Amino acid sequence: MTRVLSAVAWPYTNGPRHIGHVAGFGVPSDVFSRFMRMAGHDVLMVSGTDEHGTPILVLADNEGVAPRELVDKYNQVIVDDLCGLGLSYDLFTRTTTGNHYSVVQEMFETCRRNGYMVEKTTQTAISPSTGRTLPDRYIEGTCPICKYAEARGDQCDNCGNQLDATELINPRSKINGETPEFTDTQHWFLDLPALAEALAEWLDQREATGLWRPNVIKFSQNILKEIRPRAMTRDIDWGIPVPGWEDQPTKRLYVWFDAVIGYLSASIEWARRLAEKEGTSPDKWREWWNDSETESYYFMGKDNIVFHSQIWPAELLAYNGQGDKGGDPGTFGTLNLPTEVVSSEFLTFGDSQFSTSRGNVIYVGDFLARYGPDALRYYICAAGPETSDAAFTWADFVTRNNSELVAGWGNLVNRTATMVAKSFGEIPAAGPLEEVDEQVLATVRDGFASVGGLIEKHRLRAAVAEAMRVVGEVNKYLTVTEPYKMKDESQRERLATVLHVATQCVSDCNTLLAPFLPHAANKVHAVLGGEGELMPMPRVEQVDELEPGNGAGHTSYSIITGEYSSTPAWESRPVVAGTKIEKPTPVFTKLDPSIIEEELSR
Repeated sequence: MTRVLSAVAWPYTNGPRHIGHVAGFGVPSDVFSRFMRMAGHDVLMVSGTDEHGTPILVLADNEGVAPRELVDKYNQVIVDDLCGLGLSYDLFTRTTTGNHYSVVQEMFETCRRNGYMVEKTTQTAISPSTGRTLPDRYIEGTCPICKYAEARGDQCDNCGNQLDATELINPRSKINGETPEFTDTQHWFLDLPALAEALAEWLDQREATGLWRPNVIKFSQNILKEIRPRAMTRDIDWGIPVPGWEDQPTKRLYVWFDAVIGYLSASIEWARRLAEKEGTSPDKWREWWNDSETESYYFMGKDNIVFHSQIWPAELLAYNGQGDKGGDPGTFGTLNLPTEVVSSEFLTFGDSQFSTSRGNVIYVGDFLARYGPDALRYYICAAGPETSDAAFTWADFVTRNNSELVAGWGNLVNRTATMVAKSFGEIPAAGPLEEVDEQVLATVRDGFASVGGLIEKHRLRAAVAEAMRVVGEVNKYLTVTEPYKMKDESQRERLATVLHVATQCVSDCNTLLAPFLPHAANKVHAVLGGEGELMPMPRVEQVDELEPGNGAGHTSYSIITGEYSSTPAWESRPVVAGTKIEKPTPVFTKLDPSIIEEELSR
């Protein structure tokens, strides 16, 4: 058994999440986490909503509400959507909690004590019309390096280089288009050059494992070439107070400094809450963070690579005292760096990027309400943006749902259960097995190694295709053996054997597909006479704030959590002869092609 940390990107609370978001961080992390639990590993899956930064202030002003009211609203929407999608978090929390504030401030103070936070005078952008500070990401202009016309004030998405807003050619505000004014201000900078050698050594070690996707490791190594100190504080009044600058209410920690620390703070909050409920140690989180044998996987879209392969590892190295300046770890001890940064490319909306402002958007909640979680999870796994951008179209979605989920897997479940219910009313006992029976059983059993090996390597498209190939072999078995033609009493024993074998295959295929389709797995489990849930599901809970005197002032808030110890093993489980089987109802819904035009006209 290995301890596995599934660290899932934190969705930003500036609105509901669309299906492009969950294609990057949500479904891939859940498939992996569910599989690793089934394979016998001790998984801790954590995340939450990212709730600080100027974009929240801008949107709150637009909606005429206070920032906390805004993030409370969208936090609840996101929590409900991700739980509805079946994402099996041990804890999904938020960055405005007292626990998170405390953990972030401890990280900052230790990095500063070790010498990796340097105070510097720099220039900040001010909006002439409002007098409010403009964050780097709200300034656009031409990149001074590659001349890309829509570079941001913190980095250029075209060439990948880190930038400063003052370097942009013809800078402009993304909020209202005006030219920003620049004025002197004091900030704390993370001394990335003093951590560059340690970062490079870590990345070289990661490359040597062969685990990382080539595009991710190469991008991460390339950004080291232009490494420079980076400001970790901002002129803003919404965020975590800067230790030592408590008398300056308009100075706050940079949202990206605090957001990535959420992986650690969520783990600590999980342990504290578990200790309150079950009497375990509040330091149980250390098993995932201080034990060098633990593996940690970080899931996100490609726009977040720099923060997870440079900024977060640099913060960890600085906290551990492992950069050029040395130093000693703080109260959290020596913290583990990521085993792998699992970054997906973008899911596009046809030929265009998903864009809320342009109306090119399909919100998760709307999708779930119309088509349920199984169809979305299957599409993301089968056609998602693993190593290159992938285009979502309604036509492709309907085709995959109908020809693969319904006609392939759904048909196998339905025809098998229908024949068993009609002929026996229960799973029949098997007689002597023929070669064709042995072959199909072996094919299905082999699927545990092939599908599991692909999930472990984050190759979900290949993994779900392999699982569906196995489903196809079982469908062929029924076509070849033709149990539906065995009407004579003399064929009764052979009929029982074929249907027993088919039921066993369906049960095992359900296990193979369970990480991808946990909701459907529970339905198929019931069709085969099973009781309760096969795959444990997450739930939303309202919890009390652990540190009501700290944080953004919550007294309680919603989390996603769950109890996953009953997760079935990743192996074949013999079906039990005599288990009652009733005539089934379809597990999946066939979609009318007319919905393509309906959706395009929305």
